[in-house]
Amino acid sequence: MPLPEQRPAAVAVSASLEAFLTDTQHVAALTTIRPDGSPHVAPVRFTWEASSGLARVMTVASSRKARNLLAAPGSRVALCQVDGFAWATLEGTGTVVRDPERVVRGAKLYARRYWSTPPNPPGRVVIEIAVDRVLSLNT
Repeated sequence: MPLPEQRPAAVAVSASLEAFLTDTQHVAALTTIRPDGSPHVAPVRFTWEASSGLARVMTVASSRKARNLLAAPGSRVALCQVDGFAWATLEGTGTVVRDPERVVRGAKLYARRYWSTPPNPPGRVVIEIAVDRVLSLNT
């Protein structure tokens, strides 16, 4: 049975922050928490959709970041993008989604942002982050 799509409250960001979060030159660091309580930080490409309040990361279910979220449903995550002295952090609840329609949506948004399709290995999933806090500086 597919998970219900997350619908956080719309997160308002400035036009300059929106431009920063959708710039094709940037990647981010995704922080999840391992079962032992230690942080796991991984560089990722991501998409940001202000209208839904969702950030998305394409990955596979066997990745450490996905396994961390599967081990602790409802966990908080942070996605931080940095460019020199400009940065933005998107915080919220991360969910590993296997629903084929939502994985395809994540892949389409990724292709739109990065001008290339994401890898499609067996076990591909999308991590959806229901963003409820945005921190930034110089964006």
